[in-house]
Amino acid sequence: MCGIVGVVAKNAVNQLLYDGLLVLQHRGQDAAGIVTAEGQTFHMHKGPGMVRDVFRTRNMRALAGYSGIAHTRYPTAGSAWSAAESQPFYVNSPFGIVLGHNGNLTNTGQLKSELFRQDLRHVNTN
Repeated sequence: MCGIVGVVAKNAVNQLLYDGLLVLQHRGQDAAGIVTAEGQTFHMHKGPGMVRDVFRTRNMRALAGYSGIAHTRYPTAGSAWSAAESQPFYVNSPFGIVLGHNGNLTNTGQLKSELFRQDLRHVNTN
């Protein structure tokens, strides 16, 4: 089972999200990611590995904003070391959305097909 944390605050949330991921590290050790929101702009950093290995000082400085979500991954599907499988996921259409989830979709083939047919969207994860 994955670990997910979200924060909305009056100050920068990047360190709070990082600290939350460290506490939740036991929930998933294969990938970690943080997305923050600064106005209408998302800032993202994610990658395979443990939380302490994914984030460096330069990454944390780039995660500006007063709200955000973070995810640490325990793979039950897809590749454990694929950057495309690291979460949170971001989609820029129609307005931009970020998603972190825990679980498996049982109808991925159908969903991928519908997204392509209806919205011409490619899904780059399993």
